[in-house]
Amino acid sequence: MRCPYCGSFDTQVKDSRPTEDSACIRRRRVCPTCGGRFTTFERVQLREIIVIKKSGKRAPFDRDKLTRSVEIALRKRPVEPEQVERMISGVVRQLESLGEAEIESRRIGELIIEGLRSLDAVAYVRFASVYRDFREARDFNALIDELESGAETADAAEDE
Repeated sequence: MRCPYCGSFDTQVKDSRPTEDSACIRRRRVCPTCGGRFTTFERVQLREIIVIKKSGKRAPFDRDKLTRSVEIALRKRPVEPEQVERMISGVVRQLESLGEAEIESRRIGELIIEGLRSLDAVAYVRFASVYRDFREARDFNALIDELESGAETADAAEDE
């Protein structure tokens, strides 16, 4: 593993442990060249996934890009980082279990929207507004009406 501070390839693992959900291994590393300390995470990757974008362009799936976009939607929201990590891990597992080498970006976006809907309603609306390319205020109203009608249906099912 290359040191992020000095670029040396000679780094040493000082501590390894599974994360809370045991989905990856957290490793504390130190660089003997510059003394820098950093953390890496090791995850199992079942297959290489290629994303087919709206333009038709193909790109390798990037979990970090997905995480950044979810974190933007969740900015200043009361959601624990562990919840976010569990949601993203669940989405990645769903993508890998599809068994397809190429997946449309639209499908990934829908999985993220489903996850955010159960995690935080405001983040759900934020992400959906960008993902679905809202142009007018009534687009937000339609989404919020959909969200509220889904909540009312869930409340009615709980009352039965």
